[in-house]
Amino acid sequence: MAPKILRTEVKESEIIRETVSRSSAENLSREVWRLAWPAFAESLLGTMTQIVDTAMVGRLGPVAVASTGIGMQPLFLALGIFMGINVATNAIVARYVGAKERENAQIVTGQSLLISTILSMIIFFPLLFISRDIVIFMGAKDDVIKYGTIYFSWIIPGLMFMTATMGIVGSLRGAGDTKTPMYINALVNVINVFGNYVLIYGKLGFPMLGVEGAAIATTFSRLIGAVLLIIVIFNKNSAMNTNLKYCLRLNREFIVKLFNIAYPVSLERIVLSIALLFYTRIIASLGTIPYAAHSIAMNAESLSFMPGLAFATAATTLVGQSLGARNPERAERAAYTCLKLGIYFMGSMGILFFLFPEFFMRIYTNNIDVIGYGSLALRVVAFSQIPMAIAFILSGALRGAGDTKTVLYATAVAVWCIRLVLAHVFVNIFKMGFFGAWLVMIFDWLFRIGWISIRFRNGAWKKIEI
Repeated sequence: MAPKILRTEVKESEIIRETVSRSSAENLSREVWRLAWPAFAESLLGTMTQIVDTAMVGRLGPVAVASTGIGMQPLFLALGIFMGINVATNAIVARYVGAKERENAQIVTGQSLLISTILSMIIFFPLLFISRDIVIFMGAKDDVIKYGTIYFSWIIPGLMFMTATMGIVGSLRGAGDTKTPMYINALVNVINVFGNYVLIYGKLGFPMLGVEGAAIATTFSRLIGAVLLIIVIFNKNSAMNTNLKYCLRLNREFIVKLFNIAYPVSLERIVLSIALLFYTRIIASLGTIPYAAHSIAMNAESLSFMPGLAFATAATTLVGQSLGARNPERAERAAYTCLKLGIYFMGSMGILFFLFPEFFMRIYTNNIDVIGYGSLALRVVAFSQIPMAIAFILSGALRGAGDTKTVLYATAVAVWCIRLVLAHVFVNIFKMGFFGAWLVMIFDWLFRIGWISIRFRNGAWKKIEI
């Protein structure tokens, strides 16, 4: 009887382990969803600020569309610094929350706000005096320079408000609160849409300002968003808060912690943005209509980024918290759970882009020529959706672990040696035009996922100390 009893006990033990494993997987999936869906909504609503501007201005014609897009790449270059602070704050706060060291998380939050505020004033204020020069450098045609300069000049103050508080968003996410940024972005989006309506088209007694009105509405809405985030972070009942004393004096120890994780992210964004400056110049050289189509297609494509970025945010937070709690196995399971869901959603968006590109283009414009070029772009980029999902989410997991250098190296090589070089070859040498410029994106993303996947699978990120 002993062997039979032993077999029964082994079978029961296996059933128990399988039940516990399934329960653990279900709990982890729920946790991923809890973090991801507000992050998705927040990203979508935040992106809507630029999308709504483009859609409403698109009704004014291709020149107006090109004017709102031509100056944005230099701004993305500056935004790279603040993306680094945002990611670093997220990762470090998540570690401290996982380790139950709340005061340290509060100090990081305060230091992040202080640094972001100082840098936003140093970086963006001088740009107000060289707006026209930047638009001209970007290769704008004569008919775009005037309105591009106006838009660029008005959008900069709004960026100062937004970037000064990006660390707050990272802190809330690191604490597991992705809903508060979502609610604030929802309000910001509503204010922006209303502002666009009355200022672009001159409704309710306001003057018709066109492109200038779109920029003013965006800046005002971002001011409101910044004020609300500051109120939240000084509220003792928030998921994460800070004390004013942590925001008034630099703390060397915590500044170093932020810097060590932030600078590779910032360099990544800067390297990427510089490459995209030249990439944008290549497309702008094709003419106003192709560039307008490019700008709109990029906005349409950004809709597909939202699920990937949402699950990447969840991966960053869960990996950081799990490693802070000394549970690397849970960190790995969380990353793979996020990856599976991200591939599903972005793959679905790829199918929609390929089958119905005109639908997405008509959201922004009714110009037939622009729709034709943009539809071609969306069909091409449909094939890069799954590679992008993998790159986004595994990058988010590595960042949550503090491994921001790997993502920097992969991105730098991909955009400079793959995307930019191939764009020049395809457009200027092989004469593949607009199609060739978008085709190179597929090669870019395939290279990135190869590099990042190898790093993630070797597991060295589990041993990084922050």
